[in-house]
Amino acid sequence: MVFLTFYGGVKEIGGNKILIEDKDTKIFLDFGISFSRRAMFFEEFLTPRVANGIGDFLEMGLLPDIKGVYREDLLKHLGREPEEREVDAVLLSHAHADHANYISFLHKDIPIYCSEITKSVLEAIEEQSQRDIENEILNFKERPLFRKDYNKQPIERKFIVFKNKEKYKIGSLEIIPFYVDHSIPGASAFIIYTSEGAIAYTGDFRLHGTNANYTQEFIDFASKEKPIALIMEGTNIKRKEENLSSEKIVYEKALEAVRNVKEALIVDFNFKDVDRFKTFFKIAKDVERKMVISFRHACFLERYHKHKELEVPSIEDENIAIFKPKLGTGTYSDEDYIGYKFIKNRLNYKNIITSEEIRNNQRKYMVVLNFYSFNNLIDIKPNVGSVYIHSLSEAINEEMEISEKRMNNWLKHFNLTKYQIHCSGHASENDLVDVIRKVNPSMLFPIHTEHPGFFSRMKIECKSKIVKEKVKYKLNS
Repeated sequence: MVFLTFYGGVKEIGGNKILIEDKDTKIFLDFGISFSRRAMFFEEFLTPRVANGIGDFLEMGLLPDIKGVYREDLLKHLGREPEEREVDAVLLSHAHADHANYISFLHKDIPIYCSEITKSVLEAIEEQSQRDIENEILNFKERPLFRKDYNKQPIERKFIVFKNKEKYKIGSLEIIPFYVDHSIPGASAFIIYTSEGAIAYTGDFRLHGTNANYTQEFIDFASKEKPIALIMEGTNIKRKEENLSSEKIVYEKALEAVRNVKEALIVDFNFKDVDRFKTFFKIAKDVERKMVISFRHACFLERYHKHKELEVPSIEDENIAIFKPKLGTGTYSDEDYIGYKFIKNRLNYKNIITSEEIRNNQRKYMVVLNFYSFNNLIDIKPNVGSVYIHSLSEAINEEMEISEKRMNNWLKHFNLTKYQIHCSGHASENDLVDVIRKVNPSMLFPIHTEHPGFFSRMKIECKSKIVKEKVKYKLNS
């Protein structure tokens, strides 16, 4: 018998934690953080207590209470005895936090399967992030009850890297991973062969990106396997096609917006999104500017460059410069960066520039500047006529709306003209319907959506299940 249990991604966007049980084999599809649920109880200065292990996370429903899943050190803080692992593996679809971050809590002996590029993205994230209990994915430092037992050496998790379309086996299950197009490289979907038939899991995907052929390959293959279940994301189920744009349109609109700009040009996009980087890198060259990236961005770019299929330039490319921020004394002394290893290790690069260089040559650069680095505008001092392009999603909740108001205050203060130019990393409503019709599963399980009931009203032949959290669903062939 085969069972599905959904511990996250139910009536929410993200937080995917889906358990598949077949005979004696148990695997999770993703194990991510639920941002919406976390925000119900916690914020910047009110966070789960590390001293209580996973206690706060379990009590507030951020983690499901499942035997044989979690780290021994965190169970001890909760007053529980260590447990033998009872899950065989996690299939990680991609490196976004809402699919990956709560791997941090998992038992050290549970292996994580992912694409090679996903592993590289996780390495880049780890290098430039401050370690905390919610982002210890590749490795973790045990938190003993007593300081005398503290061991500084991190425990490495077992990561098993798979190849695109190459079948492998976990217990009684056979799995074929397929690359799909998403707003982060290395994203994968899976065909999972169980004793009752095939299960298709999309992860997050789209058909309007630059690598739509990846997604199409998965859809074509899944349709031939006649799956007993399709577990599909539905982020944009109520969003019309015309609002989604495409990477090509992002390029065209952004180029039009900056073509005649004579002063500073500031852009913001998610640097994990390699397609968006390549879009703005091309625009920078089109308008004869150097792209200025941060040291955090450099962590990603260096790793992306190693994957030749991504076609990303070297960090030493003549069209790239690295922005050196003011820290410590504000004198750009090497000592100011001792606490920032990812910066300190790159201070020998020849293409490093400061805000003074940008301020005095505003026509020369396109500066990639995240909102949380906007205080650098004080030093850059953009001239009147400067432009800011926001190439990220618009505010979708109260917290984001507050941040957006702050951002607009900064833009107004510096007289920056703002353009909102973006395209979604998720499939459109029309594409979702087409995928369901083509794959034609016996049962549809829509997740990663706030509107699962919308699928039931569609003109599709398969039965759509409105998933309930922690309910075990039996699958029959």
